[in-house]
Amino acid sequence: MLMDNGNGALPPKTCSIDRLVRVAEDVKKVLAGEKTATRRNGRYADVGEIMVLEGKKFVIDRVYSQSLGDLTDEDAKREGFANLEEYKQSILSIHPGMPWLPHMRVWVHEFHAAPEQ
Repeated sequence: MLMDNGNGALPPKTCSIDRLVRVAEDVKKVLAGEKTATRRNGRYADVGEIMVLEGKKFVIDRVYSQSLGDLTDEDAKREGFANLEEYKQSILSIHPGMPWLPHMRVWVHEFHAAPEQ
């Protein structure tokens, strides 16, 4: 698990946090508390950054790199799926023609709902 680039800092973001969770079904899962992590092919957020979905705030807790081959059923559950195979099939349906390569790396963004004020 790569958490930084060797000097204590993550590499630059490749996209903005407002694009981290965009699929309607994923937004519903986050709002319902069923999804507490999302994986992307780039880094979309910094630790401590705030993601806003339908007026609700979510705080980014962890950002790290992970290979697809290292994903577990627990990781899939944090993504809002019953198991790894269900998560894999969902990703492949969103990205037709994309191979699922165990050595392929993705960026994991873990988050929690910010306390309401």
